[in-house]
Amino acid sequence: MNLLLQYLVFLIFSSVEKIFFMSKENSLKVKFYNGENIPLELHKVRIVQKLNLVPIERRLEALHEGGFNTFRLSTKDVFLDMLTDSGTNAMSDMQLSAMMHADDAYAGSQSFFRLQKAVEDVLKKKYLLPVHQGRAAENILALAYIKKKGDLIPMNYHFTTALAHITQYGGRIVELLYDEAYNISSSHPFKGNMNVEKLEEVIRETGVENIPFIRMEASTNLIGGQPFSIQNMRDVRKITDKYGIRLVLDASLLGENAYLILQRESEFENASMADVIAIMTGLADIVYFSARKLSSSRGGGICTDDAAIYRELEALVPLFEGFLTYGGISVREIEAMAVGLYETLDETMISQSPQYIAYLVNALTSQGVPMVTPPGVLGAHVDAMRVCAHIPQTQYPAGSLAAAFYLVSGIRGMERGSISNQRDEEGNETYADMELLRLAVPRRVFTLSQIKYVEDRMVWLNENRLLIGGLKFVYEPPVLRFFMGGLAPVSDWPEKLIAKFKADFGDSL
Repeated sequence: MNLLLQYLVFLIFSSVEKIFFMSKENSLKVKFYNGENIPLELHKVRIVQKLNLVPIERRLEALHEGGFNTFRLSTKDVFLDMLTDSGTNAMSDMQLSAMMHADDAYAGSQSFFRLQKAVEDVLKKKYLLPVHQGRAAENILALAYIKKKGDLIPMNYHFTTALAHITQYGGRIVELLYDEAYNISSSHPFKGNMNVEKLEEVIRETGVENIPFIRMEASTNLIGGQPFSIQNMRDVRKITDKYGIRLVLDASLLGENAYLILQRESEFENASMADVIAIMTGLADIVYFSARKLSSSRGGGICTDDAAIYRELEALVPLFEGFLTYGGISVREIEAMAVGLYETLDETMISQSPQYIAYLVNALTSQGVPMVTPPGVLGAHVDAMRVCAHIPQTQYPAGSLAAAFYLVSGIRGMERGSISNQRDEEGNETYADMELLRLAVPRRVFTLSQIKYVEDRMVWLNENRLLIGGLKFVYEPPVLRFFMGGLAPVSDWPEKLIAKFKADFGDSL
């Protein structure tokens, strides 16, 4: 039986290895004779899940039941689920196969050691602490390193849960993007770059003793999934070395950031995914990730080459997550994580989502829908501040657009604006730099006809945008309110939007 297990493991990982050798050679070389520029999928669909497109009247009922918050919609009422790519990427046949030979042990599981080997091979880090997802890693890092009220974490841009954990333990953040990052319609290839001049200024003003670490997020989520360059990360690393401050990399979208580096940073135009990922992780003292994004599975991890860092964090994993060889993750998912990490090196797999996103962004932009450009990762991001210019930020234009788009399409997107912000210490509203509707495009999930349906309904809604009205909170949780908060329309605008939809589409769903 042991020999059979070894043979199965060999088959899975040798198949994955074969993909790596082929991926660079075969990627992005297919041209259509008619000159059309459309993404070609280098995978086939083998398992399908039925979808439902309920009538628009039911969609309005669902919005009222869910407090006009797309997080609270039931999937039975959702046609295309573009809420997030977190935990929704399609798994590969190799990942599913690997799950069948998991070592279901509380301690010392061989599944963990296979994951640890994958982390060493792909992320080039020796020590691994497994956690149940990315925000668990953020909790442990914040608890371990924020020692006093007012400690400051400089970063290129915040993520919602990272900010919540830092502030929970008394810390503060400062966001250090260049001005170009806030220009929504732009051609700048690396809007996620950290402003190194401001970083050094912040360190001098704040004092090294008050800065536990510096955080860089690969493909900054809340400004449209925008990447940073390797040169920028090198520049940040020089500053952290100069002042003796640790550099922490949120690698949840590492694969997509690496892919856009291959496309946009001339130094790496002939490099491989493995080359770029190794350079990025090598520049960080600590790498943490959500496997729900990085490896198309469930789980997460914190990894480092520094034994001292490992010891600083080690005791917190059993306290909050579980024993050190499972960290609150099913061992079956740990097997899938290991294979998924190796598959991150396959450019044809990683490129599928960014290519679909670029296709959708370019199609919508050409028809007058204001979008975040250049196209980033995670999804296509609609500029709700411009689509809903008639709605004040006090009435949450991004949340309004998300609700309106679900109403007319059955598509669930995510508000990424002021609703996703949190109030300050005095309870005052803090308004977002951008009001965005994110239409997530998970890896290998949607077909091109479904993407064209998204395009069609968004173009129609943009042309009828003045019918969209604002929202107000009727239930506001004290933390991460965008998850479970309840809102209501400030007028009867949903009914007016339905009337126009029926006038234009008749009995169409």
